[in-house]
Amino acid sequence: MKRHLLVSAALLGTFALGSGTASAAGEPRWAETGTAYTGTLGGGQGLASRADGSLLYRGLASIPLDLRVKGWNHIGDPDVARDHVFDAYQGADTATSKMFAVTTPAGKRYEYVHPLSPGEKVNNSFASVSPDGQWLVSGEWGEQRRLQVFPAPLLNPSTPAAGGELKEAGQITLDRPVRDIQGCDFVSDTRLVCASNDATGTLFSEIRPLLQVDLPRKLDGQPVTGAVSSLFALPQRGVCTGTFETEGVDHDMNTGTLRAQVIPPGVCAVTTAVYTYRQVTD
Repeated sequence: MKRHLLVSAALLGTFALGSGTASAAGEPRWAETGTAYTGTLGGGQGLASRADGSLLYRGLASIPLDLRVKGWNHIGDPDVARDHVFDAYQGADTATSKMFAVTTPAGKRYEYVHPLSPGEKVNNSFASVSPDGQWLVSGEWGEQRRLQVFPAPLLNPSTPAAGGELKEAGQITLDRPVRDIQGCDFVSDTRLVCASNDATGTLFSEIRPLLQVDLPRKLDGQPVTGAVSSLFALPQRGVCTGTFETEGVDHDMNTGTLRAQVIPPGVCAVTTAVYTYRQVTD
């Protein structure tokens, strides 16, 4: 996940609302319903919906000082499960581990460190917990044919009760490659949506697509293959010209609302756009 050098603040212009989006054939489509904005420094890396409907945002300013001192200098797209907050941390490019921090409803934080396996990238782009609360899905940067699966810290009884080492479980092998996944979230036990920052158009025809990953069964810690399809291109619109960047994605199970973040280019990067969607049947 790319780090951002924020420039001086500037007012953003008005963004136009899109009329709708494509979806997989034979299924309800995701229709765009609105746009909100959040400060990039405190909320441009990701977001997650709480049980009460409020939103948790994460940005570079969200990293606690004690974790920065330990070398954890990047935070990814978070998740909230059973009122526990799951954060994905990474360090320098030379780091040999990545870390997931879990904060309980009482505010106690526990750190779970995963030593990198051979060939594993240092990136820790997001944390997404399965609907049953037992499995934590994450991903790496660049072109990948997998998503990583871990026992969900604290919620899965196989994990240490107060932090410690986190071992990987069975992976999700993807039936086609994906590139630069910034965040994923569960829509159901067997479906995830993932925000890709891929602007090449070589893997999917859409630029910066929202992808769908369908699983043949709910996660159980064993290897499984996911079928990948592209739903639609995430918006790239605004008063500033240049390179946009996709960031976090969230699906609120209680309301059915899907949200995806896009950081605009140039001086507009001080504010992140949060696009909202709902499934509709024509």
